[in-house]
This record gives sequence, structure tokens and C-alpha cells, in this order.
Amino acid sequence: MKKILLSLIILIIGITFIGRLSYLQIFRFSSTTILDDTAIKPVYDYPERGYIYDRNGKLLVANQAAYDVMVIPREVKPLDTLEFCKLLKIDKEKFIKKLKKARIYSPRLPSVLVPQLSKEDYGSLQEKMRKYEGFYIQKRSLRYYDTKSGANVLGYISEVNERDLRKNPNYAAGELTGRTGIEKQYEEILRGRKGIKYIQKDRFNRDIGPYKDGIYDTLPEQGKEITTTLDKTLQEYGEKLMHGKRGGIVALEPSSGEILALISGPTYDPSLLVGRERSKNYTKLYYDSIANPTWDRSILAQPSPGSPFKTLNALVALQEGVLSKETTVRCYNGFYVGKTKRGCHCGGGLRNMTSGIQKSCNAYFASTFRKIYDKYPTTDEGMDVWEKHMKSFGLGNFLGYDLPTGSKGRIPNKAYYDRAYGDNRWASSFIISNSIGQGEVATTPIQLANMTAAIANRGYYYTPHVIKKIENKEISIPKYTKPKYTTIDKKHFEPVIQGMADVYRKGTARGLQVKDIEIAGKTGTVENFTRIDGVRTQLTDHSVFVAFAPVENPKIALAIYIEHGYYGSRYAGHIASLLIEKYIKGKITRTDLEKRMLEKTLEHEYAKPYSGEPFKINEYAW
Repeated sequence: MKKILLSLIILIIGITFIGRLSYLQIFRFSSTTILDDTAIKPVYDYPERGYIYDRNGKLLVANQAAYDVMVIPREVKPLDTLEFCKLLKIDKEKFIKKLKKARIYSPRLPSVLVPQLSKEDYGSLQEKMRKYEGFYIQKRSLRYYDTKSGANVLGYISEVNERDLRKNPNYAAGELTGRTGIEKQYEEILRGRKGIKYIQKDRFNRDIGPYKDGIYDTLPEQGKEITTTLDKTLQEYGEKLMHGKRGGIVALEPSSGEILALISGPTYDPSLLVGRERSKNYTKLYYDSIANPTWDRSILAQPSPGSPFKTLNALVALQEGVLSKETTVRCYNGFYVGKTKRGCHCGGGLRNMTSGIQKSCNAYFASTFRKIYDKYPTTDEGMDVWEKHMKSFGLGNFLGYDLPTGSKGRIPNKAYYDRAYGDNRWASSFIISNSIGQGEVATTPIQLANMTAAIANRGYYYTPHVIKKIENKEISIPKYTKPKYTTIDKKHFEPVIQGMADVYRKGTARGLQVKDIEIAGKTGTVENFTRIDGVRTQLTDHSVFVAFAPVENPKIALAIYIEHGYYGSRYAGHIASLLIEKYIKGKITRTDLEKRMLEKTLEHEYAKPYSGEPFKINEYAW
């Protein structure tokens, strides 16, 4: 009996040992628990980020070699700090601060001490690193830009911070992550997966080789390539035309919603945010409160849309049946609201829908706007209908495009005016400025471009987007491939499009025609106010223009907004014609026009001395 009991005890102990060893071998050594072992040192192998291409396969963003000086705090031995700092080209205070931060992050895990050494610095430092225990050089890749354009849409990458590390355990200190634009939106696709090697140390803290012959080591996986919808040539050309001007340009392909160009002016060379000078350059750009080059005007600016908005009021009036395309209104060089006359620059005369759009007649569209509201028993009901129609074009809300920032714009509703005037204490005459795209309506350039694409398509649009392929495979995301229909029937678009085509043939843009291309467009001159010493003061108008071409089977729709650009056809209209010809023909025939736009700037306007904040709409009548 004693022998059996002894044998049983030995068997249980054996099973216990085997079970414990199995647990240690199979379960314990995950990537996280291995790092808990002080005798094992991790060495990361960072992958290259995925390349970024334009729609035609032209390279936009690639990679270049860079080198980081790394530190493992617990392995640091006493050293000549001044000598080492001189080699690293940093001061002693910064060195001590970085070393302290690395020790707080982890005494055992590597942290970046000095990021992104140049090849020259790396060459001179590499030979001497053996003198400094606990420090080593790690190779990684930084972004290389094969263009000086597109900084606002491509975005940039920078080192992860403490918030990133808390939010995503897959990052380690010193890694890089996308901060803006495509780099941020498609971070998970572009970044790839880092590899890791586990190095066994002996009791003297010396490397003795791969831990368990490297069975837990992993190889890096390179980030996936992305093909965007951008047209590199068009993007670069548009930014040249914006030299010395402030504003935003958005060009879309109406048949797909693909973003061909997303331009913000002024902008900057994206390579400025690469390397050791990145932080200094970014600070300089970010705190330029006058030009605001890091503020993407193409998706963030929210000016009044101006006269291009008249086309939507025309469509709503047709849909609501309150007028036909033949309905006429006589313009007396303006129109009356009560006893106050509001101006018009169309020259006066009898206007129908086509000529009203062609001549941009304020009187015609003020009358049209009133008729929409007069159809309904109450202003509230009329407002609800009008708001629904406008929002069906993607206005007054985020469009859902695949960029990490943007503005909603504004389509005011009855609650908005109730707060201003009181419930049932306002009428269409109070908000008549909305008839011509002034007043309380606000739109971003990308919303205006999308609105124009919906008109070009005769009643529907696709959500704008910049992703086209991932690893050369076409994407098929319902959000981007399913059309969104407006509340306007297809039959109502033709008279409006005819009017927009006449803007080029014989209207406000007649001097901007492009040979062999039928273009439909609409000029806009947007009033520009600010507060100076508490007084509402008018500054130089903004120039706005929307267009699509060709009129039949449109290939491009765009919106252009130029701050302080005078009337619509003066700057925005000129640039629109050049971009359309460049995209469709691949060359420019109006070289005289091109020369003027490349050379002319609005710096004299922006240099005018004034103090005050941009005027916030708080006066609800014209």
C-alpha cells in the first residue's frame, strides 16, 4: 500500500511539473509575456509604409532610409555626456530630459532618443556607438514625396505620443503614425506590421543569441500600396494657379464621386514635415495665423456660396411647381423688400429661368424664392420643404468622404430663425438673402463641387472619396458606389443646365470659353464682412465659381473659392476654365489666360491693414 501511495505521489508531482512546463512553453510566452522577462531583449524591425499613387499610377509618396538613436535605460552605463551630446548634436538638457522620459516609459524596452538622423550623421556616429552601452542605432523609413503638392490631402506622419500609446497597444514608443489626410485615414493599411526578434541575455546582461532559436520571432509586413483618385498633374497645376491666392478648389468626377484634385491655398511642400526639422517647420506653419497654410480651405472653409446657389433655388421652384422655365420676372435693376430696394447687376429687363441664370439676376431669384414659401400655408412648412430639398444635395452636413476632417456648412432651418426672431414672427422676406446664396447659408468648396456634380448627373451624386485601389485591387465600398438621389426629378435639370451653359456662351463667363469644350458654369460674387472696432465693415468680395464639362457626359465638376478675389469670373472663373481644359485636353490653348493667372496674385489685398475677426452672421436680413 505504501509503495502504491509513493508511486502515486511521484506520478502527481511528475504530471504537475510537465503541466507547468507545458504552460510555460505554450501559453506563457506570448509577445507580451516574453517582454516581462528581464533576460530577453526585444529588437523591432519596422516595415516600410505603403506607397501612395495617383489615379494614373504616378508615384506620390514613397519611403527613404532614416536612422534613430535608441536607448534601453537600464543598460546605460556611465558615459561622457558632453561628448555624446556633441555627437548627437543635441544639448545636455535635452539629452537628460529624453533619457528621463524613456526611463518612465520603460527601463527595459527601447525608446527613441534622437529620431531621424541623416545619412551623414549616421555614418559618423555608427563607428563610435560601441563606446556607449545601452544605446544603438535602428534603421527605419521616412516618407519621400515625389511631388511638392497635395500636402493638405496626403497628410503627414509623426512619432506616436502618450495618448496614442494608451489608445493603441500595437504601437511602441518611437513609432510613426499618420496625423492628417490620407496618411491618417488609411493608417491601418499603410503602416504594415512591425517584426520583432527576441535576444537572450546571460546573467552578465550580455547578448547570447536568439531566444529559443528564434521560434517566437516575426518578420515585418510591409504596408499596402494605395492608389488614390487624385490626378497628380491636375493637383500640381491647380496649386500653381493658386500661387499668391487664398482659397480652395475641389474637382470631382461626376460619374463616380472620385476626387480629382483637392487644393488649398496657400499650401506648403509636404517634404517640410519630414526629418529632424519637422517639428520646427510644423510650428512655423501652424502658427502662421495670417496665411494659415495648415488649414485646409477646400473642406473646412464655410463661406456663403453666392450666386451658384441660385441654381438650387431654381430647381426647387420647378419641383414644387411654383413656376415653369418660361415664367418671367421683370428686373428693375433690383427688387423691393418692403420699401427697401435691393440691387441687381444684370442690367434690368424681362427674365425667365435661362436668362435669369445666365445674367445672374437677383430680382428673378428673389421672386422665385418667395414663390416657394408662398405655396404653403405657413412659413414653417415652406421652410421644412426648402430645407429638405437643399440637404438632398449634400449641403448642411458632412458628406461622408474618406478624409479625417471637414466642416458641415449650414442650411438654416426654422429653429434657427425662431431663435433669431421668435416663433411665427418671421417670413420669407426676412431671409430673402438665401435666394441668392448670401444670408445664413454656408457651404464648403467640396459641398459646392458635389452640388455641381449632382446637377451634372441630372439629379444624383456619389459620395466624394480619394481611395481607388488597395494593392492594385479595385475597391467596391457601397458607400462610394451607390448613388444618392436628390429630391428633384430629372426632367427639371435641363433648363437649369441650359442656363449654366449660357453663362459661358453669352453670360457672365462669356470671356472664358474653351475651344471645343462645352462648359456649364455659374459665377458667384460673395460679400465679405468683418468687425473692425465693433463696426460691421465690408471688405473685398470673394470670388466663387462652379462648373462642369462637357455639358453632355460630364468628365469633371469643380468648385473654386478665392478669398478677396472680386467678382466670380475674375479669378475663380479664369482658374476653372484652365483646370477644365488641362484635365480634358491635357494642354492649355489659352496661354494668355494661363500667364495672367500664374503671375497675378492677391497679396496686395491680403496685405491691407485691418484688425478684427471674420464677420459672424448675426444679422438675419440682407
